[in-house]
Amino acid sequence: MQITILNGNSNPKDTSFEQYISQVTSQLESDHDITNIKLRKLKIKLCTGCFGCWVNTPGKCIFNDDTDMIRESYMRSDLVIFASPVIMGFTSALLKSAQDKLLPLLHPNFTLLKNEIHHKYRYKTYPLVGLIVSKEPKMQDNDISIITDIYNRIAINLNTSLSFSITTQSPVKELMYAVNNF
Repeated sequence: MQITILNGNSNPKDTSFEQYISQVTSQLESDHDITNIKLRKLKIKLCTGCFGCWVNTPGKCIFNDDTDMIRESYMRSDLVIFASPVIMGFTSALLKSAQDKLLPLLHPNFTLLKNEIHHKYRYKTYPLVGLIVSKEPKMQDNDISIITDIYNRIAINLNTSLSFSITTQSPVKELMYAVNNF
C-alpha cells in the first residue's frame, strides 16, 4: 500500500512528536511504501481563494510552490495521514495551509450528495485519510473529538473517509492495527 504522511509539525524542537512519527514511519516501511513529507521544509504559499486552480490552471494552483508535489503524492496514495501537534486547539497552521492547497483536486461546480452541497470530484477515487495528533498539556478528550469531527468533514469534502484518529499517547502498534485493518 502507498502511504503519504503529511507531517505538519512546524517546530523541529518538538522531538517527542518527531520521534513518534519516525517510529510510525519505520514500522509502516516494513509492509508499505511510505512518503513522509515534512511540510516545514517546503515552500507553501497560502491559498488566497482566487479560484485560479479552477479557472486559469484547472487542477493546479496558479502560485509556484511545493504543493504540486503534495497533491501528486496525495493522489498516488491509498492512505494519507495528516499528522500534527495540536496548537491552540487545532492542528498546525502549516498543516491547514497544505490542506487548503488540496482544493485543486476538486471541481469548482457543486453537486448534491446525501442532502449536502459538495464540490464535484475531479477524480474517480481518492485516498483514505487518517489523523495523528499530539495533545496540548491541558486538552480533554472532548477537544480531540472536535478535531476528529472536523477531519471527518474534510474527508467527506475530499470524497473519502477518515479511517482513524489517534493521539501520540497511543502505542504505535495501535496505529499499525488501524492502518492494516481499514
